[in-house]
Amino acid sequence: MTRTARAFTNIALIKYWGKKNKQWKLPYTNSLSLTLDRFYTDTKLTIIDSDKDIVSLNHKILNDQENKRILNYLDTVRKLYSFEDHFQVDTVNHVPTSAGFASSASGFAALAGAINETKQLNLNRQELSILARNGSGSASRSIYGGFVEWIAGDSNETSFAKPIDETPKIDLVLLSVVINQQSKKISSTNGMENSVKTSPFYPNWVTLVASELQEIKQAIAKKDLQKIGEIAEHNAMSMHALTLSANPSFTYFAPETIRIIQIVKELRQKGIFAYATIDAGPNVKIICTKESLEKVQTYIEQQLSNVNTVIANIGSGIQYI
Repeated sequence: MTRTARAFTNIALIKYWGKKNKQWKLPYTNSLSLTLDRFYTDTKLTIIDSDKDIVSLNHKILNDQENKRILNYLDTVRKLYSFEDHFQVDTVNHVPTSAGFASSASGFAALAGAINETKQLNLNRQELSILARNGSGSASRSIYGGFVEWIAGDSNETSFAKPIDETPKIDLVLLSVVINQQSKKISSTNGMENSVKTSPFYPNWVTLVASELQEIKQAIAKKDLQKIGEIAEHNAMSMHALTLSANPSFTYFAPETIRIIQIVKELRQKGIFAYATIDAGPNVKIICTKESLEKVQTYIEQQLSNVNTVIANIGSGIQYI
């Protein structure tokens, strides 16, 4: 039995930053994301007659150290669903890995979907979201398209994503500004843990997220693009303030990241719609309208010659190929 699943990345507009339970990857707060159509992962799963799993990424077979996270995940799934089959996992990642583009979100969502289909588990999408979350927290959201909320929950069964609007009729385009595609020095997992333990502002972050989550859901319902942009940008800057206020302090920003934030503000001063959001990496995503997109892209490329820009529209949920 062989099945292939495709899942798309998502960009968190209200960020997930901090786990209250490492085993089940339960977050301290809910989060809200937008699935994108530009970056995705295809994962083919084959049941094999073997006592160990084989994993390849972009047509290269990984050694046990390189694929430790995936092997651990497959062991978890076998325990959860009481089967003993081993797999050959063939993943092709159309996402820069470990550079703040949520490659683990699309990767584990695609793997969860492939497992569900190959093993004929017949999971509904909520159950599939739970399965994906066991690999990567943000993967829970990539099961769905459009605007998605991840409910923090307090157990493996109660922490899952749910769709808010999978096909929003809204004039929103994302311009991804790729500064570099190198792996980050501090993983999201380690960065979160350090922030939770040592930033004096972490309790304020939990309160802020609860407030901004309600505000942005109201803005989405009203299709208030400016409010969506304002909240998303403020939430991103607040998340990165946790890294700067941790002890020891750290940041995912590169010098170009700061410059792009400044450019986005310059564009708004010129009356051009643009708001920035940044995950755990140096690359910046700029929320645009169809009207502002070309102006924003042109201005960025004029100001910074060493970056690449990629246009992403609103994406769909998990697919099977």
